[in-house]
Amino acid sequence: MSAEDKIKNAAEDLTGKAKEAAGKVTGNEKLEAEGQADQTKASVKKAGENVKDAFK
Repeated sequence: MSAEDKIKNAAEDLTGKAKEAAGKVTGNEKLEAEGQADQTKASVKKAGENVKDAFK
């Protein structure tokens, strides 16, 4: 996994966490769900990169 990919995934995860927290505080379920989705996407990308790294 390149450093650039790690940074992008971490940023997406942090963005998702912020959206989820903001959604919880404001009672905005859509924003909360969007944040959870962003975190899931970041996790999937990280897992895919780890698989690639394992085969190198």
